[in-house]
Amino acid sequence: MGSAWVNFNIRFYVVALIFIIFEVEIAFIFPVATVFRRWVEGGAGVFALVEVLLFIGILFLGLVYAWAKGDLEWVKKIRA
Repeated sequence: MGSAWVNFNIRFYVVALIFIIFEVEIAFIFPVATVFRRWVEGGAGVFALVEVLLFIGILFLGLVYAWAKGDLEWVKKIRA
């Protein structure tokens, strides 16, 4: 028996949310990959490739931003 309140580090939630965001976004690429050959045969291959690369670039920028903020580190460094 004890208190229901537990001191829990919020970092676990932040890392889990970042993981879920990137995992769901990567799942959006699979449908595009399945119809990409049809788009190439239809003449829209370059346009589709540019769109996918732009999408991946935006995801990469988000990852770099999260990394630069230090949100991917389990233990934050204390700056003196």
